[in-house]
Amino acid sequence: MAGVFGVTTVHADGSGDPAVASSDNGKYTDKDGNPTYKISPDGTVDWYTYSGFRRYHSDCHVCHGPNGEGSSYAPALAESLKTLGYTDFVNIVTNGRKNVDAANDKVMPSFATNVNVMCFIDDIYVYLRARANNAIPGGRPPNHEDKPEAAKEAETSCTGIK
Repeated sequence: MAGVFGVTTVHADGSGDPAVASSDNGKYTDKDGNPTYKISPDGTVDWYTYSGFRRYHSDCHVCHGPNGEGSSYAPALAESLKTLGYTDFVNIVTNGRKNVDAANDKVMPSFATNVNVMCFIDDIYVYLRARANNAIPGGRPPNHEDKPEAAKEAETSCTGIK
């Protein structure tokens, strides 16, 4: 993805508090219904966060850098998600964005027809959301939950690949 892009705990997250409010077949959402991550105390990540890591590194890291840290021509998505909410993230990935003027020449292409991105947009989002909140370090998560049957079915349905 090239281009633009008791005690109260404050989370730097455009979608608000990333705490898990509900779960459906291993997929987690926050209190506002946005996709979110679940990290166990031992560092094990949920399947969708792990899948997001894989998908990010297959289609996004070339421009946005390892671990969402950005590059000279594409923003750090791990930083962007501190102020960018889920709906805006999906809109930008789907439709692209242009920021071209005298000081900028940044273009994020549309990924609307790329099944390797669109079928896993929530996974990519939760991975970057976890990175934005420093819930996981850079690099491949060392442990992850098993792939739920629902994820297998959704992948087959969306990609057409069994």
